[in-house]
Amino acid sequence: MTVALPEGTSAPGDARDVSALFDPASVAVIGASNDQTKYGNWIAVQALRGDRSRPVHLVNRRGEPVLGRPVHRRAVDAPGGVDLAVIAVPAAAFGDAVDDALAAGARAIVGITAGFAELGEEGRQREAALAERIRQAGAVLLGPNCLGVLDTTSGLRLASNDMPAGPVGFVSQSGNMALELGRHLERDGLGFSRFASLGNQADLTAADLVRGYTGHDGTELIALYCEDFGDGRAFARAAADAVRAGKPVVLLTVGAGQASMRGARSHTGALTSDSAVIDAACRAAGVDRVATVAELAHLLGALHRNRRGGGRRVAVIADGGGHASLASDVAEAHGLLVPEFGARLTSAMAAELPPSAGTANPVDLAGAGEQDITSFGRVLDLALSADEVDAVLVTGYFGGYGGYGEALADAETATARVMAEHIRTRGKPVAVHTMYAERPAARELKDQGVSVFGSVEHAARVLGQIAERAERSAPHVPALPEPAVPVAADDYWTARELLREGGLDFPAAHLVRTEDEAAAAAREIGGPVVLKAMGLLHKSDAGGVALGLADETAVRAAHADMARRLDPPGFCVEAMADTRGGVELIVGVRRDPRFGPVALVGLGGVFTEVLRDVRLALAPVTAAEAQALLARLAAAPLLRGVRGRSAVDLPAAARAVEAITAVAAAHPEISDLEVNPLLVTPKGCLGLDARIVLGS
Repeated sequence: MTVALPEGTSAPGDARDVSALFDPASVAVIGASNDQTKYGNWIAVQALRGDRSRPVHLVNRRGEPVLGRPVHRRAVDAPGGVDLAVIAVPAAAFGDAVDDALAAGARAIVGITAGFAELGEEGRQREAALAERIRQAGAVLLGPNCLGVLDTTSGLRLASNDMPAGPVGFVSQSGNMALELGRHLERDGLGFSRFASLGNQADLTAADLVRGYTGHDGTELIALYCEDFGDGRAFARAAADAVRAGKPVVLLTVGAGQASMRGARSHTGALTSDSAVIDAACRAAGVDRVATVAELAHLLGALHRNRRGGGRRVAVIADGGGHASLASDVAEAHGLLVPEFGARLTSAMAAELPPSAGTANPVDLAGAGEQDITSFGRVLDLALSADEVDAVLVTGYFGGYGGYGEALADAETATARVMAEHIRTRGKPVAVHTMYAERPAARELKDQGVSVFGSVEHAARVLGQIAERAERSAPHVPALPEPAVPVAADDYWTARELLREGGLDFPAAHLVRTEDEAAAAAREIGGPVVLKAMGLLHKSDAGGVALGLADETAVRAAHADMARRLDPPGFCVEAMADTRGGVELIVGVRRDPRFGPVALVGLGGVFTEVLRDVRLALAPVTAAEAQALLARLAAAPLLRGVRGRSAVDLPAAARAVEAITAVAAAHPEISDLEVNPLLVTPKGCLGLDARIVLGS
């Protein structure tokens, strides 16, 4: 049973003790080897680099020396016991090695060994039993099937490869991703504070490691490469806690395609991809999502250098018209604005530059670099000091002028120091794109804490991400309510009544079976009515809905026709809603296997899957969050009133979204709950159709 928690808190016991994983008192490498093709050799080599920080015991059942060091046949023979054991033995021997490590007192185990859940159900069962054995002993397991672990702040190196030290805590489900990111970070003067390879996540998960990094003083930024989040809500809660603690979380993951784990039995299912769900979780938790390892490295570097916010109004400073125009286009493609400067700033720029220079934004120095390299510093400072500028993108040749001669090289490097000082003083984000990112002046900018990029696309993307971060609200991962009494039926009437009891308004209606009952219900309701056949998932597509029935004769005729064609178990007679001045929305909730209930809000009616104008959020959604989702729709102008149309009742629509998502979140047996259309008019909000899909 899931119990609702106060906003902003995580469940008691969420945090696992990972101290022995990253700063153990002693280490044993079980399966240490002299064979340079084996992990037991690679791990042992790295482990011995840190043997001044703690005792390192090499364990090999043959008892032969490894790397010129004596070994123990069993971990229990190690003097003083073992705090952390790294196991790199064949899968058949892994269980015995685990027992040996636990008997030696291990509080943490790193399973390098593969051959478990990744091979199928039998391996998954063996893996689960081993993980449970380790938990019962009060220890933690990283892996199995992982690359290892390191903590550069404690001198622990238990991964197969060396990695650079720095402020980034990295969690990865891929060893190669870690190695590639390490190379990117090292080129940028950064590296890892901690690294943990997730492997199969039999015990420790991404959420557990994020929590461990959040409390680690040596970790400034947290990065992840994940393919499977396990309990996605736990991950989102852990990430939100890290962001609130001042540690940005950046995620690289897969899932851009349509998910294969669900059937499109509703519009909501058809419109909700894995990638969209992950995006929704990231927005809730305040996580930055990137698409490539290079993007991950670039954003980490920028956040390391500047986390003081930003905005979308960007000054573009170039030393050539082509770079100025291209950078402006690329900036706008990444959601930034390149507004024309006001007269005062334009005049100030003109006073520093040749008459041929462009000074209204973008700024084209037009040869000023060669004539007076120091103009870069003055122009940059003018832009940074202006209230109308939130950030600056410098693009072009800066860094290459030093190739013309020693005097110009010295002046360019000195100008780089001046530029860096202006950036520190003004506190606004700056990204420098240069054709010569490895030249001395560019390296000086990097050394002074300025973000330097070899492509304008990367520079603009980072500024766009920083601007987006500045606009975010505080992280909020909604707690799930205590489950309500389950529903057993999935017909329209059940869905309608469940939602009506949850606070959603529907037109007056009666559930009937016979033609006479339908006629009597129409008389009682009065006015035009709608007749709906029960027991059909897509009633309209099957001809199970008749609209605008004005009298008993029309009701009887529609009833007779549907009974003959469809033979439904019953009918709903419902008042015909007045749709004048209204907008039809879709509000749905799908229960994702990793992230739980996910809400979808969008333009509804018959064009739902054609226009695909939808937004997602973790459910349940508050009314305030619902209004924010509605405001992000492409169709938002229709809701606010356009071309003589009156604005609809947005607060009523938001309350309806809140009610629908609350009902769905309280019913874990429902895999999909959908209201389409939800009619919003200037006078209020009504559900006109509802659908339930029960989970297996």
